[in-house]
Amino acid sequence: MQQTDKPGLGEVTAAFARIGLVSFGGPAGQIALMHRVLVDEKRWLDEARFLHALNYCMLLPGPEAMQLATYSGWLLHGVRGGLIAGLLFLLPGAFVLVALSVVYLVAGEVTVVQGLLFGLKAAVLAIVLEALLKVSKRALKSRWAIVLALATFIAITVLKVPFPLVMLAALLIGIAAHFLGAGQPAPDTSPAIGERADSSLAQFLKTLALWLVIWLGPLALLHLALGSDHVFTQEGDFFSVMAAVTFGGAYAVLAWVAQQAVEVYGWLKPDEMLTGLGLAETTPGPLILVLVFVGFLGGARLSGLDPVVGGLGGALVALWFTFVPSFLFIFAGAPYLETVRNVRWLATALSAVTAAVVGVIANLAVWFGLHVLFAEIRTVAVGPVDVAVPVLASVDMASVLIAVVAGIALTGFKLNLFAVLAGAALAGIVVSGLA
Repeated sequence: MQQTDKPGLGEVTAAFARIGLVSFGGPAGQIALMHRVLVDEKRWLDEARFLHALNYCMLLPGPEAMQLATYSGWLLHGVRGGLIAGLLFLLPGAFVLVALSVVYLVAGEVTVVQGLLFGLKAAVLAIVLEALLKVSKRALKSRWAIVLALATFIAITVLKVPFPLVMLAALLIGIAAHFLGAGQPAPDTSPAIGERADSSLAQFLKTLALWLVIWLGPLALLHLALGSDHVFTQEGDFFSVMAAVTFGGAYAVLAWVAQQAVEVYGWLKPDEMLTGLGLAETTPGPLILVLVFVGFLGGARLSGLDPVVGGLGGALVALWFTFVPSFLFIFAGAPYLETVRNVRWLATALSAVTAAVVGVIANLAVWFGLHVLFAEIRTVAVGPVDVAVPVLASVDMASVLIAVVAGIALTGFKLNLFAVLAGAALAGIVVSGLA
């Protein structure tokens, strides 16, 4: 696949604005959506470059889909492009979640337009499966890569091995494969989009210092102005730690976040983490936006300000300290990663990560598919492990039908992605009305 000429900044902004507005489906759906737009439709990135960026983002703490958007924007238009892409990926969902948090605080419950979201999620499932097939064809070109992808899927889905350990193991296996003479990747001949950036040590240190100040400077000001015991300062400390340890996405840390927010800090009531999770799952953007809900309620209840004003302050603190570190990771690391694309041992290591990523996306696709297509999921013990199994009688035939039609429209008739999503949303509203 040949890349098209580099798009203008306005084109990039418009594309990521649309992606940000419909980025439902968790990381699997969001990665699939970006693949569809950036690689298949716009052809701004080729498959090799997209996977190269995805490999790096999968190794980072924080929301990998948001980081992939930032990396892609950076490739296309430098830091400006990265900021635009990353912010447009985040802000639509953040605004919606804050608005729903206000409604929850004032009314005690939230009623969401479920029909529209119902249709969108079913269509996104088709996009996820399409992307999984395309990425698999590109990444799994050897027997050892297929074995590694299957092993990753089993390790995460069945054995519940922590995500960081799985990715570290894949990286080490790739390095070993290089020195054993197995799995040598072909040279990456895609155009050096990002290598125009300065990858010198001086530039790295300058970028690192700038973004550390942007990240931690406001935290220091909170400590000085409000003291270490104020809720905004505590939230700044807490969410900064979250940004550094959230390997494997939101689900890897939500249980710990819930325990700390309820039992240690008193920001939430025991059942409110599930409410926040439900809101984050029904809004665009990364699931880790649930931390905005946590920050909002903490600020509303403990800041001493008007509840809505305090909640908005807490939401802003959560948003800043959760997501600013991701910009640091991309802008400091991406220039180096682009210059080492053809270092053989590193290319082999990252090809192993690519194979593992296929297993990760497959796991996310299975999880997402189960929850979209079935109303009930049971946990069944198989020996020493627990496996999620759908209750077949609870299958939602409307979701199945929308997903199948969306898949045919995208792959068979090559219809525009956003037209298909709009049609699926309309179908969801109709089905919900009939129900």
